[in-house]
Amino acid sequence: MDFEIPEELNMIQSMVRDFVNDQLKPLERTILGRASDLSDARVSLPSDTEEQLIKMVKDMGLWGIGVPEEFSGVGLSTLGNCLVEEELAQTILPFNFGDVTPILFDCNEKQKQDYFLPLFHRQKSAYLALMEPGKEADVATIEMTAEKANGHYILNGRKVSLSKTGKDYFAIVFAATNPKKGLREGVTCFLVDKDTPGFTIVGNEEKGGWRAQVRQPIFLAFDRCQVSADNILGEEGKAFLLGRRWLPSRRIIRAARCIGVAQRLLEESTLQAQSWTSFGQPISGRPSVQAALADIATGIHATRLMVHEAAWKADKGEPIQREAAMVKLFATQMIHSVADRAAHIWNGPPYIAGLPMERLCRHATAASATEYDLELQKNLIATDILKGLRF
Repeated sequence: MDFEIPEELNMIQSMVRDFVNDQLKPLERTILGRASDLSDARVSLPSDTEEQLIKMVKDMGLWGIGVPEEFSGVGLSTLGNCLVEEELAQTILPFNFGDVTPILFDCNEKQKQDYFLPLFHRQKSAYLALMEPGKEADVATIEMTAEKANGHYILNGRKVSLSKTGKDYFAIVFAATNPKKGLREGVTCFLVDKDTPGFTIVGNEEKGGWRAQVRQPIFLAFDRCQVSADNILGEEGKAFLLGRRWLPSRRIIRAARCIGVAQRLLEESTLQAQSWTSFGQPISGRPSVQAALADIATGIHATRLMVHEAAWKADKGEPIQREAAMVKLFATQMIHSVADRAAHIWNGPPYIAGLPMERLCRHATAASATEYDLELQKNLIATDILKGLRF
């Protein structure tokens, strides 16, 4: 493996770093709020500000870095995506470079024109409706049903989404078409238009103040909602195979975001250690603080090496299922460890509303994989080892 990052990717990383430092970080106070009671805190940027930033990204030629070229994106390499996402994750601002769920990469040509391209060009937005109320951490059971009737499907049930949407939207809905066959063959994905009878939205208003700490869940209700068979994404019963081709690389890129959050936490913790005093002495002299900083830096370095190696293999076209699972598992464990050590340096859990540290720690824990997902990654790794392919 060549540890040197190609010059072209170095230039892109530098551009994104400057964009984050010059354009995004100065806007963090807009999100955190300036009022003493944080009543003006926000969960997202004002729309006019967001549009200005998007125009800048498009002018840089980086809109849709993770979208394949056949879908009008940049089609940047896995390593390139990792470098960009690591930089973007170093700010609390909820901003991306035209990210689209890889589930939609399986759109047929008509669906591409009706759903994917309008979403990519921000003419429409989408609710990803996979989770269900009360089971947000467990996607192993799908209770929502879709019964076939006269060439259509009748959807019944409720979903939970954390997606941000606009006035014109559609939903990407996972429903059981044959519950007896389980997840692998019994769940189908539907594209449901905004005005479809029987489809209603609850709780899509943006919260302010302390509620803006995290995006509030939105409930999607389907009451005898009739959807055409033409609106099936992929094949009937094959919903959990959607985006499979891109999923391993996405796991690696998500791990790169963990590195970015951890890097910002390290920088903030270092400043805290240098500036905070106790009994007239900087806390940077304490062995426990020094050990915490060393552990954070070591975790970041190890994770970055794992991410870059896995991305390098992905770009060479090598199988990376095991590496992707390992990277996601290790990065999730690393970011939780970093948040704990940052809390020690800040002399307690740094969930002090109004500080970037608070949002970063929430991102570090809330955005990382669930326990169910971690167990799934461990199972993938163990299964591969037991096949005797390597080691």
